[in-house]
Amino acid sequence: VKEFIFSRRLAKIAADLMEVEGARLYHDQALFKEGGGGITPWHADQYYWPLETDKTVTAWIPLQATPLEMGPLEFSAGSHRIVEGRELEIGDESEKVIQEKLRVTDFEHIIEPFDAGEVSFHSGWIFHRAGANSTNDMRKVMTVIYMDRDMILKEPENKNQINDWNTWCPGAKVGEVINSPINPILYQP
Repeated sequence: VKEFIFSRRLAKIAADLMEVEGARLYHDQALFKEGGGGITPWHADQYYWPLETDKTVTAWIPLQATPLEMGPLEFSAGSHRIVEGRELEIGDESEKVIQEKLRVTDFEHIIEPFDAGEVSFHSGWIFHRAGANSTNDMRKVMTVIYMDRDMILKEPENKNQINDWNTWCPGAKVGEVINSPINPILYQP
């Protein structure tokens, strides 16, 4: 798994998308949704991250072909420009409030099946969700969250950011570059 997460190729794509010189690992996460599993509500990941800038990107990597019935990633293209809803923790309220906000915008709603080997990248403030898995099979996804190699830890704004600081940036200090043993630089020229 480490070789997969530490892929220089994926990290270079992330650095290019963030328009930065280098990409550092924030953290990785396995997202397995059982057959019959419900929706993942609308949310923006960066709500959880005590990071100074929006120079972040997540690679969403399904580990099998993912038809619409399995609940693939869906997002609202351009929604990273919306501020309303950023303060919401993922849940029923975020699903309702963000869905209503997106309904009155011109942002394109993107939902497509994934073939095995396809990867989707999204920025930390993009609003996204996943539908229910109406199949009998487990939907297996690996995510890798990248940040600018020079990312500064900010003062946490909510309890979730305090938890993320302690979990994913151990030993990092507010106002300094996040450079813990579990946040290696994965790409730089």
